[in-house]
Amino acid sequence: MEVCLERAVNGSKQGLNSNPMEAYMVLNSPQQAAVTVLCTLLGLLSALENLTVLYLILSSHRLRRRPSYLFIGSLSIADLLASVIFACNFVSFHVFHNMDSEVIFLLKIGSVTLTFTASVGSLLLTAIDRYLCLRYPPTYKALLTRGRALVTLGLMWVLSALISYLPLMGWTCCPSPCSQLFPLIPDNYLLGWLLYVALLFSGIVYTYGHVLWKAYQHVASLAEHQDRQGPGMIRMRLDVRLAKTLGLLLAVLFMCWFPVLALLVYSLAATLSDQVKKAFAFCSLLCLLNSMVNPVIYALRSREIRSSAQHSLNRWKSYLRGLGPEGREEVPKSSVTETEADAKITSGPEVRGPVCSDH
Repeated sequence: MEVCLERAVNGSKQGLNSNPMEAYMVLNSPQQAAVTVLCTLLGLLSALENLTVLYLILSSHRLRRRPSYLFIGSLSIADLLASVIFACNFVSFHVFHNMDSEVIFLLKIGSVTLTFTASVGSLLLTAIDRYLCLRYPPTYKALLTRGRALVTLGLMWVLSALISYLPLMGWTCCPSPCSQLFPLIPDNYLLGWLLYVALLFSGIVYTYGHVLWKAYQHVASLAEHQDRQGPGMIRMRLDVRLAKTLGLLLAVLFMCWFPVLALLVYSLAATLSDQVKKAFAFCSLLCLLNSMVNPVIYALRSREIRSSAQHSLNRWKSYLRGLGPEGREEVPKSSVTETEADAKITSGPEVRGPVCSDH
């Protein structure tokens, strides 16, 4: 698409009907209504879930100092921002046809790109944390300190912001060919972003794939000695549970992101019809769905997060009864988290596992 959008008008009456941005507004009235409902429901649910996770982590002195939960907190922040920024801007553009100035539009699309890029980056850091915990249990605490986790998160967010706001800094589609899916965004920038995201996803798949392979090896090994009961069978059950959890993570990631990424790649090689553009608009909502599902998979299934939720609930009950806040935060009765048990599976029963998250 060779049309240059640099001089796109910002909604003036004279140029409203000839605004090149209208070529990207392809949804009809029923589709606009469906998008509005989906964005509202998914956005509100995602925001509520991620706010809950952030509150449970920040209200727990123990959790907010753990590197594992710093990564989960970063994921919740990114998904919270994505659910609000994406839903509002998506409805504003495709439903209400609001036409901002070039700078404001690039700021909005850059913010959407930042939130989703940081979300995927946080997923990668969470996967690496899980990998280190299971692969190097004796030295996990020394390898991944709270300071190193914060530095890594800071670098990830800065890099995500730098990449996302490149169009705002001047990398627009004039004179380069414009993307068929995003106004003012050049194809060569879109290709670069796709390569970066592909690198992040490759890291996630490799990391979780390695853990799945180790779990499969342990199950196969222990299955040959089914006559051995006790710790061996317990380890086998935990391996199977770990494999199911990681399989679920990869399946959700694939289903939510593959359609969007595939259509983005396709847009670089072929001319898109309006039907394909409409399909892309609805597939984009799967990224919002991923932001809604992430808190359930990575946080709310955690035994420690549920313990923090129970403590917070008890504290609020005490306030409502006029008893005042409870004392110190309760420590979960079980001193061995699921991931710690998984670490013992990988390293053997004689090695003490680290205290890492059970996501």
